[in-house]
Amino acid sequence: MNYYKRAVLADFHSKLKPNKVLILLGARRVGKTQLIRKYLENAEEKVLQLNGEDVNDARLLEERSLANYSKLLQNISLLVIDEAQNITDIGLILKFIVDTIDGIKVIATGSSMFDLANKLGEPLVGRKSTLYLFPLAQQEFQQFENYKQTTENLETRLLYGGYPELTHYESWDEKKEYLKEIVNAYLLKDILIFEGIKNADKIYDLLRLIAFQIGKEVSLQELGNQLQMSKNTVERYLDLLSKVFILFKVEGFSRNLRKEITKSSRWYFFDNGIRNAIINNFTTLNNRTDVGDLWENYLASERMKKQAYQKMSKQNYFWRTYDQQELDWLETEADSINAFEFKWNENKKSKIPIAFAKAYPEATFEVINKQNYLEFIT
Repeated sequence: MNYYKRAVLADFHSKLKPNKVLILLGARRVGKTQLIRKYLENAEEKVLQLNGEDVNDARLLEERSLANYSKLLQNISLLVIDEAQNITDIGLILKFIVDTIDGIKVIATGSSMFDLANKLGEPLVGRKSTLYLFPLAQQEFQQFENYKQTTENLETRLLYGGYPELTHYESWDEKKEYLKEIVNAYLLKDILIFEGIKNADKIYDLLRLIAFQIGKEVSLQELGNQLQMSKNTVERYLDLLSKVFILFKVEGFSRNLRKEITKSSRWYFFDNGIRNAIINNFTTLNNRTDVGDLWENYLASERMKKQAYQKMSKQNYFWRTYDQQELDWLETEADSINAFEFKWNENKKSKIPIAFAKAYPEATFEVINKQNYLEFIT
């Protein structure tokens, strides 16, 4: 069975330093624990591994004293805490440890950005580095694929996404059942245990509405009306869904034109398989009406992974005017602007919108289709 070497693994060596905390963030089941296991196989460290979801492990860290941590970490050079967001005051605990135990290295993993960011952010200023792990990216799949295999696997990626455990299942039925289990048992776990979030049905309904609006501007007011809740609550739920790596937001771009749309946003799923599980639709591509949406979500999420793993300092946007001229994807870096249009049908021609070309003559433009998409995402 293949083990896909994760793109962030190399960064462990450069970012894991004495008296610093390396934070690994990502959705549940994207392979954080397996990644650390692989790293530890070749690490020349004396390791203590704890799990934040284990009450007994969490209890070992409760007493914030030099005596306690000196005893716990005696002869230990690397402390690993999985699901660290479950431990009360984890930020203060880790600050105390890296400040008082000479030479200790710490890895903390978490599936919940809002918990880890809130609890670790301020206490660990200057003491941490952060890495993000996503479902498998095409650049990771290609370790074991040639071009022909990649082409043959494209439909599977569009329908079932890239969760690592899916590679263990041969049949599409098994993949489907696994994704349904992910959605039902793991996906919203962090949100639902978060204080004040009790209405799981509303969050699922919100996700279903977003799933049908891939590549379209999302109106918070309209979503609120459909879900019978306030615009502010919708905004809060979307923020939480982004912080547990289910959705990510792309905003409208504008520098010159009064008629450019800037106040609305588009939302994408980090993983196509989760999107399809939410709406319970794994129909093959030739029998679907939303292939364009699947293609756009796939390219957006894969490009975002590429930017993160290859440390590309890009800002992502979409562009549209009130008279319906639009571009799917826009990237800026310093003074450069690169515009992209996503087309599933490679025979369908697409030109740069006239208003955009006039407003931003320095911008580049490219159509991304099945012929050239691998250059865009790997």
